[in-house]
Amino acid sequence: MSLLKIASVPPAAVAPNATVLEAVEVMAEHGVGAVAVVDNGQLCGIFTERDVMLRVVLRHRHPKDTHVGDVMTSPAETITDESHEEDALVHMVERHVRHLPIVNANGQLSGMLSIRNLLEHRVDELARELHSLDQYLSNDGPGG
Repeated sequence: MSLLKIASVPPAAVAPNATVLEAVEVMAEHGVGAVAVVDNGQLCGIFTERDVMLRVVLRHRHPKDTHVGDVMTSPAETITDESHEEDALVHMVERHVRHLPIVNANGQLSGMLSIRNLLEHRVDELARELHSLDQYLSNDGPGG
């Protein structure tokens, strides 16, 4: 299955010259914990809640005066849409990231995959499997 089916598409994004406050407003508007930082259609980084804490708040920077390009994580860990869900989850766990921009072969941003997206999708799959097994067992009567 395509990762774009469970990712945020289109992803929340800002330009590198956006302020931290503008980026946080976009994150709040979309209900996400990260925004892609895009310049001329190309992904140049990612700005996350962790970046807000460690690179803005902890360093006493002002959100209205600080540009995202100065405090974003770059280069961003990325994944392609052809990747499997399991590979994405392993990558996220091993690299300690909660958000992966999905890029195409040209490096253009297609979506944003969060660990929440992956886990919610997996829980839904497991619930369907459990329901299916429950139906199978309850339909199999004596002698069946």
